[in-house]
Amino acid sequence: MSSQKKQPNGCGCLNIPISLILVIFGGGYWWFSQKSNLDISKFLPKNQQKNIPFLNPIPTPTSTVNPNIYLTPTPSLSSPSNLTPNNKQPFPKTRTPQTTALPQTPWEKKVIRGIYLSRYQVTNNADEKTIRERVRYYRSQGINTIIHGVWGNGCTMYNSEVMQQTLGYRSCPNQFQEQWLDWLIDEAHKQGMQVHAYFEKGIKIDKNSPIYDLATSRRWIVTGVDKTYVGIEHYVLDVQIPEVASFFKNILVEFVQKYPKIDAVQWDDYLGYYAELPGKIDRTSNLTNFLQEMITAMKQANSTVSFDICHHNPYWAKRYFAADWQNWNVDRVFIQAYNEANFKDELNYAKNYAGIAITDRQLHRLKELVDNQAIKSILVFPLSGKPEETASSLKSLTQNNN
Repeated sequence: MSSQKKQPNGCGCLNIPISLILVIFGGGYWWFSQKSNLDISKFLPKNQQKNIPFLNPIPTPTSTVNPNIYLTPTPSLSSPSNLTPNNKQPFPKTRTPQTTALPQTPWEKKVIRGIYLSRYQVTNNADEKTIRERVRYYRSQGINTIIHGVWGNGCTMYNSEVMQQTLGYRSCPNQFQEQWLDWLIDEAHKQGMQVHAYFEKGIKIDKNSPIYDLATSRRWIVTGVDKTYVGIEHYVLDVQIPEVASFFKNILVEFVQKYPKIDAVQWDDYLGYYAELPGKIDRTSNLTNFLQEMITAMKQANSTVSFDICHHNPYWAKRYFAADWQNWNVDRVFIQAYNEANFKDELNYAKNYAGIAITDRQLHRLKELVDNQAIKSILVFPLSGKPEETASSLKSLTQNNN
């Protein structure tokens, strides 16, 4: 059934039944309150929309939204202090701490600030907590590189399959926890430090070596006694013997594969033949060939590891130790300046290489070295056997010098 529409005559309100008026008002209120049905906001200026509450209702938290975010009171728009031009609510102000980087001291500018830890100075069955604390201690003293002994006197400071297969020993005869070096490397890297594996004594052993008798019976030792240092007698393993050369090469390859995150390996001046050995044989070329082959093998096994040496200056090394290291293809050279009588000469050489190494008996030289911009790195060997005290002295002296 249809109805015809009539043209209104004036208002016509008096002709409309009261019941119909109530229906219209009630329905209009319901319709008007539903913003989705009639969005009148588009007909209003934006600055007026914000002052009409039902056009900007506060959302109701649901189960998928953290309700706590609605408990924080919002700034009142009626307060002039909370308004910005165009009536826009400002972004919350965050305070950025004013941090000004302090300039590096001459000591901190050194590429490597290293300390040597001999083979038994961290191991000795130390647990993980102890090792990590020691690393953090050296970091607090301004050290950025730990050069730790992992080999010496003919044996490793870790369990080695090469040692076991070749000599019948898994390691040096001391107690250590299997993961000691993993913990050391991991903590050092967390502290922004490096770890260099120190192959102490290189190719030399003494009578206390666990392989001395075996090496003697196999005739691995060069004839004669190496008396480079007064009061110390060493015996040199002959790398001209293929079996000996393979042993060292395999040890090094095994190490950089077993500890792939090590930053560098370092060999010292014991990588050489003392000129005063009997026979006056020139072993320079044989030693050079051996080093070139060993370094090549190491790089093929792990190309990220630096092969470093800490040796005498090139003249002394070649003249008195058959160590022509300028032709070994090493990555970095640190000049060993332990001899006070030749210190000035060694210093001049060190300026042209990666850095210089001194002992804790030469800390009176520290200021001179720190202030010398040509000396890129400084390594310190604690002859006293007390590396923690040496590190403390380093911090005290470098602070006083600045």
